Amino acid sequence: MSADDRVGPPLTGGERETLRAFLDYHRATLARKCEGLTDEQLRQRSMPPSTLSLLGLVRHMAEVERAWFRRVFEDHDAPMVWSDRIDFQAAYDASGSSRAEAFAAWEAEVGHARRIEREAETLDQAGYQPRWGREVSLRMVLVHVLLEYGRHNGHADFLREGIDGTVGA
Repeated sequence: MSADDRVGPPLTGGERETLRAFLDYHRATLARKCEGLTDEQLRQRSMPPSTLSLLGLVRHMAEVERAWFRRVFEDHDAPMVWSDRIDFQAAYDASGSSRAEAFAAWEAEVGHARRIEREAETLDQAGYQPRWGREVSLRMVLVHVLLEYGRHNGHADFLREGIDGTVGA
């Protein structure tokens, strides 16, 4: 892995700045876990019967970003990237995917999510969560997606170590 160029979250600051920084830090952590690996290595599965791989995690997080930002705040009917219905597990099977494809989708959704967050006047801005049939705040969405990254970056730690022995942030 290259030198760690991630920007750490602020030690002081407002709620929005802190949430934004932690989320961006975790996004950068997922990308860092995939650095320097071939497509084949990125598709390497954890253990049978799981289809979990680093590339599958990138695909999954593209779906998470889309479901929680684009579908909640802009287009409730936006299709998912890798499934006809909302099936987050479908993204895990990256057997036919490439780094270019997965990262292009993920980076596009991250960019879209960042724009939605920047344009929102307040963290209390409400969006409609179609799966729940209820309104949710931007604050809730930021925290939820941050928790998703935290959970899956833990998986990424183990996956990367199994591929080439690399450990650490």
